[in-house]
Amino acid sequence: MPFTPFHFGPHSCVALALQKHIDLPVFVLANVIVDLEPLTVMLLNLKYPVHGYCHTFLIGSILAIVWALIAYNLKGIFGYLMKTVGLSDKTSFAKMVFSGVLGIWLHVLFDAPLYRDIRPFYPFESNPLYGILSSQIVYGICAVSFVPALILYIITVLTFSRRKR
Repeated sequence: MPFTPFHFGPHSCVALALQKHIDLPVFVLANVIVDLEPLTVMLLNLKYPVHGYCHTFLIGSILAIVWALIAYNLKGIFGYLMKTVGLSDKTSFAKMVFSGVLGIWLHVLFDAPLYRDIRPFYPFESNPLYGILSSQIVYGICAVSFVPALILYIITVLTFSRRKR
């Protein structure tokens, strides 16, 4: 997707609904990290597919594990930020790896129907997901899902604040 924030609506719904199993900052930033690849390709005008290897389940998983290693070393900062926005900061390395992989895989699943150059099942060259949903449907899902994401966030914050008392 040309604008990573479109991913935040549907992915926030998933993350907030599964918060006991997902590290929210790792999950959200995994969605951003994967789009550093097309940003770099476009900014540097590289002779490389806009959606290259990071937009595959295999290499994306490796990227997610590397991201989880980095994030684990930043867990104090993330914990502070989570408390600041009223969310739980309980995490583990396994939770971070799961969150990173899930974040990148969902990103790939949302992008794959839209872009012919994505090879989600690399090393296989084809994209069997391309065109199964129109861009209007994918963008519509992304836009509309901000509402339930906001509702889930409010419920999560209220529940977390009650547990702290």
